[in-house]
Amino acid sequence: MNLLLLEDGDFTAADQVRLSGRRLAHMQEIQQVAVGDSLRVGRINGLMGHGEVTALTSSHAELSVQLSTPPPAKLPLTLLLAMPRPKMFRRILQHCATLGVPEIILLNSYRVEKSFWQTPFLQPAVVRENLLLGLEQARDTVLPKVRIEKRFKPFVEDQLPGLINNQLALVAHPGDYPACPRGIDQPLTLAIGPEGGWIPYEVDKLIEAGMQPVQLGERILRVETAVTALLARLY
Repeated sequence: MNLLLLEDGDFTAADQVRLSGRRLAHMQEIQQVAVGDSLRVGRINGLMGHGEVTALTSSHAELSVQLSTPPPAKLPLTLLLAMPRPKMFRRILQHCATLGVPEIILLNSYRVEKSFWQTPFLQPAVVRENLLLGLEQARDTVLPKVRIEKRFKPFVEDQLPGLINNQLALVAHPGDYPACPRGIDQPLTLAIGPEGGWIPYEVDKLIEAGMQPVQLGERILRVETAVTALLARLY
């Protein structure tokens, strides 16, 4: 935990917070803080700064906080992601939050099993928990937006062109396509498929909507690896 994130409900005054649960356990067991110690803190969707431990018991900690630093800038990116396998999904959420992705759209695909949409990891509270873990790692406070689009064709035909809005849009897919660009400095919509990739029909529909296909080479990557590799290469 590189940043102690504060919920609005933690504040007992404008500059005072009271913490318990997982964050308290981390402070005591991992950071081994004592009264008078200073920690990096940040208010969720707000500013960052420092907090001084003013009281510490087995049930709670109290901190005096000063928040004046804005969080790091997000990537100029909308990530369109075919719903991953549940065991990967949590890690991908954390990676995306750590890397600064501001918006994730989870999309259905032919190769996405119906059972993936039933996973408890899609519950809003669980999604939020994993995004917070990523923010703690990166020292960021702003939660990415996550939306679900279970109908591929209506979304790609009716919504995606407006989302792209004549800006750069790339669909990552193995094949005889141009190499993924490096070091871009413009807004981007990036589509990453499921395990096994998009089917040809889906690639064609994404291209019709205004996306350009690109590839990372001959190696076939897992989704969680592809997400990190693509974002690192692009930005």
